[in-house]
Formats: sequence, structure tokens, C-alpha cells
Amino acid sequence: MVSQLKLGIPKGSLQSATITLFKRSGWKINVNGRSYFPEINDDSISCALCRAQEMSSYVENGTLDAGLTGKDWIAENRSDVHVVTDLVYSKVSARPARWVLAVPYDSGIKKLEDLKGKKIATELVDFTQRYFAEKNIDVQVEFSWGATEAKVVSGLADAIVEVTETGSTIKAHGLRIIHELMQTNTQLIANHKAWEDTAKREKIEQIALLLKGALLGEKLVGLKMNVPEKDLENIVGLLPSLNAPTVAPLYHSDWFSVEIIVDAQMVRDLIPDLLKNGAQGIIEYPLNKVV
Repeated sequence: MVSQLKLGIPKGSLQSATITLFKRSGWKINVNGRSYFPEINDDSISCALCRAQEMSSYVENGTLDAGLTGKDWIAENRSDVHVVTDLVYSKVSARPARWVLAVPYDSGIKKLEDLKGKKIATELVDFTQRYFAEKNIDVQVEFSWGATEAKVVSGLADAIVEVTETGSTIKAHGLRIIHELMQTNTQLIANHKAWEDTAKREKIEQIALLLKGALLGEKLVGLKMNVPEKDLENIVGLLPSLNAPTVAPLYHSDWFSVEIIVDAQMVRDLIPDLLKNGAQGIIEYPLNKVV
């Protein structure tokens, strides 16, 4: 009997977004109350909830075969794991988050060198220490359990290194960003021994394929429309798509059905142009996955 793949699901801020992504990929994960071992509709997988900060350590030592965590925490823990693929998603937006250095708006600190001899509060302690050491800037880095922005506002630290997606929370606390240390995104990682196991590797690759397909599907939509023959060339010329659009003649008619896949952000400008150029009966529909 093939052993189950032990898969780590990040607990905390990414938990809901991760479970939603798996659902769109074909796996339903059911978290029961306080249990750290959610049910999943796949007998070949067993799930465990784990803090993203600890995930790479558990994957490295074999407690988990694979898991999802941030590139930042892999770097923080210096974990020796196999990175299967990047998965750019978060609780807020579909773009990488940033670890930034921020100081009060009225601070005299303008650049990294100004922090020499100063105190920095952050949850990303080891990475921050290595970052400044590589630049030969002597700083004191202090671990922060949370509410890191308040540390610098209250004078407990001279600066903070904090993760942000939009920067709005940092600005709302009266801080300004003076430097970006790294960009981070979610990564699917695997234990090296599990990656060498043929059955487990195939399962991990299946998960990677469908998760990436679901993420791509979020960014795209399908468009379907009817176009008279006389306007067909003009309409096709307006259409961006992954490949050439699908064009099929309508039964006993000089009209055609045209179907394409396009970037969702383009639709609001594209549909009025299509209507002006003769398209009718335009239907927009969401995509679950694109692989």
C-alpha cells in the first residue's frame, strides 16, 4: 500500500486563502473546530495545519512530506527543502508581499547606513541580521511577537522590518518605508526524500499543476459572442487571447460563434469595442482552472 502524502497547510492569515485555492483545484479541505488535522477528499493525502513560520522546518526534517509556506520563512530558517513551484497568492492580493524597513515619518533615518547602532524590531530576526551583516552595518535586531508597528511608534525601537502587501497599514501607523529587503510569495515545498519517492513526487506534481491552474484561472475569463460574417475579421483583430480564438459557423446562417480566453482586467474596455464593431450576445464566464 502506498503511504499517504503528508501535506502541510499554513495556519493563520493564509489558511482561508489556501483552502479556497485547493477547493478551486479540486480538493475540499474541511477544518473541524480546533483540530490540527483537517479532512481532505483524497485518500492519498493527509493534512496538517502548521504555522507558515515553522512549515519549512517540518518539511526539512520529514515530519511533513510537502507544504505551503512563504519564501521569507524558508530564508529565515535556512531550510534545505526542494522548492516545487511558486504560488503567488495571499489573503489580500495576487501579488508578492514585501519585507520593508520602516521608520517614523519624522525620523532622521533616511538610509540603511543611518541605522548603525540602532534597534530594529521584526519577526524576521535571522534574515534581518544577516542582511545588515552583509552590508557591514552594525544594528541590534530584536524579535517582535506582533504589533510591530507600535514598537517604533512608542519608541521601543528605532525602526521595524515588517511584511506588507500594499503599504497602507504601515502608513496608517505614521511610518514611512525607506528600503525593501526582499519580496516573498507562497511556495510549494517538498522534503528531499519524499521528492525522490516516485508515488509521492507524482502526487506533489499533481498538486502543483492544479494549484497553478487555479491561480491562472482567477486572472482569466472566457468570452463568447456572435459575429456577422461581414464583421468577423475586424472582431478577430480586436481579440487578445492565449491562442487564436475559436470560430465556428452558426447553423444555416452567415453568423459565427467566436470564443476566447482573455485577461479579466481587459474585459471592461474590450466589450464596448466588440459591440461597436458588430459583436452581439456577448457572454462572459469565469474559469475554474487553466492548465
